[in-house]
Order: sequence, then C-alpha cells, then structure tokens
Amino acid sequence: VRNYLNTLSLIPVISKNSVNPNTIFANNEMSLHDIEIYGFDYDYTLAFYSRHLHTLIFNIARDILIQEHRYPEGLREYEYIPNFVVRGLHYDVQKALLMKIDAFHYIQLGTVYRGLHPVPDKEVIAMYDGCHVPLENMSDFYGKSSHGHTMKQFMDIFSLPEMNLLCCVNDYFMKHNIDYEPVHLYKDVKAAIGDVHVKGIMYRAVEADMENYISYGEQTHAVLKKLYEDGKKMFLITNSPFDFVDRGMNYIVGKDWRDLFDIVIVQADKPGFFNDRRKPFRRVTDKGVLHWDRIHKLEKGKIYKQGNLYEFLRLTGWRGSKVLYFGDHIYSDLADLTLKHGWRTGAIIPELRKEIKIMNTEQYVHLMTWLQGLTGLIEHMQVHRDPASQAVVQEWIKEREAMRSQTKDIFNSQFGSLFRTYHNPTYFSRRLSRFADIYMASLSCLLNYDFQHTFFPRRTPLQHESPFWPEQTSAGHRETQTPDII
Repeated sequence: VRNYLNTLSLIPVISKNSVNPNTIFANNEMSLHDIEIYGFDYDYTLAFYSRHLHTLIFNIARDILIQEHRYPEGLREYEYIPNFVVRGLHYDVQKALLMKIDAFHYIQLGTVYRGLHPVPDKEVIAMYDGCHVPLENMSDFYGKSSHGHTMKQFMDIFSLPEMNLLCCVNDYFMKHNIDYEPVHLYKDVKAAIGDVHVKGIMYRAVEADMENYISYGEQTHAVLKKLYEDGKKMFLITNSPFDFVDRGMNYIVGKDWRDLFDIVIVQADKPGFFNDRRKPFRRVTDKGVLHWDRIHKLEKGKIYKQGNLYEFLRLTGWRGSKVLYFGDHIYSDLADLTLKHGWRTGAIIPELRKEIKIMNTEQYVHLMTWLQGLTGLIEHMQVHRDPASQAVVQEWIKEREAMRSQTKDIFNSQFGSLFRTYHNPTYFSRRLSRFADIYMASLSCLLNYDFQHTFFPRRTPLQHESPFWPEQTSAGHRETQTPDII
C-alpha cells in the first residue's frame, strides 16, 4: 500500500513535466553553429500530405490488382483503413503476417496480424519456435525482403497504404477460402503500389488538387527563408520528378522557391544515389527536356536529374559534419550519409506529435507510473518463495500484463506505439537512434532554435549506472523546467 501511495504521489509532478511536441530531440550531440549546408528530401520533409493521399494510393493500387493482375472483383469492397497500421512494421513474406518487432528481434505478441485479424499468441510461438526472429531472416540493410531475407520492413509513410492493401487482400482470400501463394501476393501488391508512383498516377492526382492532398500548415517557407537569410547553403535531393516538385513548392513556398536553393536534384533514385558511382548527373529544363552535355559544375538555378553522391561531393566539396540532411526515410535518406560520409542527419517523424500528446495525458501518465511501480514491486517481492507471497506476485504479474496491453492500445489498438514494444524500443527506434543525429515532428521545429544552438542527448543511465543525477533537458524540451523523475 505504501509503495502504491508513493507511486501515485509522483503523478502530479510527472504531469507538470509534459514534453513539448515542437522539440528537436537529439540522439547525438550536435551544434547548429557547425552546420553551413542544409539538405532536404521533398516528400514528407518539405511537403506534407493529408490522409486523402493514402486513400488515393490504396484505391488506385487495389484497382490495378483487379484490372492488370486479374485479382477478384470482390476486392473493391475494401477501403483504406486509417489508423490500422503504423510505420516500421515487419511483414513475413512467406507466412503473410504483419507484425511489430523490437530492437532485439523479438516479436511483440498481440501485434501479429494475418489479414485484418490478430493471430493467437500460441500460434505465433509455434510458427516461430518462440518469439525471436533470427538475423538471417530479418530484412536487409534497407528494410527490403531480398537475398533470402523473409522479412520486409515498412519504413516510410508512403508504405501505410501498401500495408493496408496487403492486409485487405489477405483477408479477402482467407474469408473466401481461396488458396494462394503469399510470395506472389506480396510481389503483386508491391508492383501495384510501385505503378502508382512510377506511372505518375499519384503525381497527376496531387497536381490536379493541391488543396486536398498537400497540408499547408508545416511552415516550410518560414524555415527555408530563415536559413536563406542567415546565409546557409541549401540543396534538395528527391526521388520525385521535377514537375511534381515544382508545382508542390510553388504551392507551399511560392514561385521563387528555386532562388532559395543552391542545388536541386530530382529523380535521384535514392538509396542508389548514395552508393552507385556509375550514374552521371544530367541537366533537365523546366519543361523536362534532357541535355546531353557533361556536367562539370552544379549551378544554382538549374535542375539536375539522377547522378550520385560521390560526384556530388566532388563537384561541391560539401563534405563531413558541416552538412545536415533531413529526410523521413531512415534507411533511404539517412543511413548511408551518416555511416559512410559523416554528414549530420535529421529525421522527420510526423507521428511524434500525436504520440507526445498521448504521453502528456493524465491517463497515460497514471498508467505508466503505476506500471513502473508495479514492475518494481514484482522485482523486489519475487525473492519471497512462500506460497502467500508468490500468490500476490502472480496477481501483480497478471495486472502488469493487462496494463501493458492497455498502454499499447492508447497509441494504436492493433500495433501500439511506433517507438516502443512494451518496455523495449522497437526495431524502428533502434534504427532511428543509430542513423539520425536529431529527430523532430516537422521542419517547423527549427523555428524554435537559433543557429548557435547545441542539441544534447539526455544522459539516461545505463543499466549498471546509478540513477542519481537528473536527466538533462534541452531548451524547449519540457513545458516546464521541473527536473525529470527517474
């Protein structure tokens, strides 16, 4: 009882320590004073899209499956389901299962779905001989299912419609007792989603209705203007075609958007852009006409297509930690830059705002405070082996399991938080902490800091360290300056 009351007494203090959703969070110490050059991806970095775009991609890809891959007409019954999936999930291509995996390659039970329905824990454990997924079965470095890897990881925001469609088609086949090959299904859905992008269907739809598909409220123009006025150099490297980017940036920033950028590269084919030395840059006009001349210099005001990072570095001399590049895809945008080239990296994670707002609620604070307290009670009481004590501990364990499921459901009733599998970080979180020096909900968070600001990661105690010091808080990290409760 005393422990329970002590735990409850912490709730008002923790509630006052709410996290500001507009904070920039640091995985690695980094000072903006050292950054001279800022680079950006386009989609979900400079341009943010409404949920209408996910519905559009789902519907077009579903119709491609029916019309071009001869899938059943009955699939038209299925619509895009908002909030069904979260980013960072893994898909077992051979078993047709969507699931969440933690940083240690363990499946989070209760988050394994076949079609639109959860798979019982006992069945999951039987299929995988436990909950661990061996390294050789995991997705490759870029999250893809290739070279014998049976898992595919969905890392970008554009993958939400793809996961939805996979689940819906699986659901249809199972509901109608249709025998099918899961590998073929995965490849067909992947091809259909790819066609939406490659054939320009999505681009044309967005260009025709900017107001419906582009979210204008992310203050992209203000961020770029602030950087430009401070004399920073800026460049854009995107996989999207120029016409699409130009129309979007005209809408978001204005017709003079190209004046802000020193270099603009479109259809870059990332992540190949960062590794393949063979593709040269090619100049393209505003009307899409390709030039055949060799590129000896990347000039402001001109548009370049394809190319590769090694040639980019040779022509610009922009190397090392004076460059900060922002993107939403942890693998395709950030991994190679930080591992091979020493650029500083910033991840744009739009889901942060929603998750932080949830974490700031009294309900969540109450649940997590008691969950931590209950875990501590179990840890200390488990040494008592008498039947009465063990009976109490077993009741606590049941209560703890119920509370863990409850905290998962607060974020997403199927898959929980993007960042946590109960107490462990997700596989997504592990990659985020490795490949991104800083991360934030949107570029607009930069408006809260000056260009002398240094971002410090909080010194969270390692498991063998005594938690005697208060965690560091960066400026703007907390709504109040009350020290963290450890």
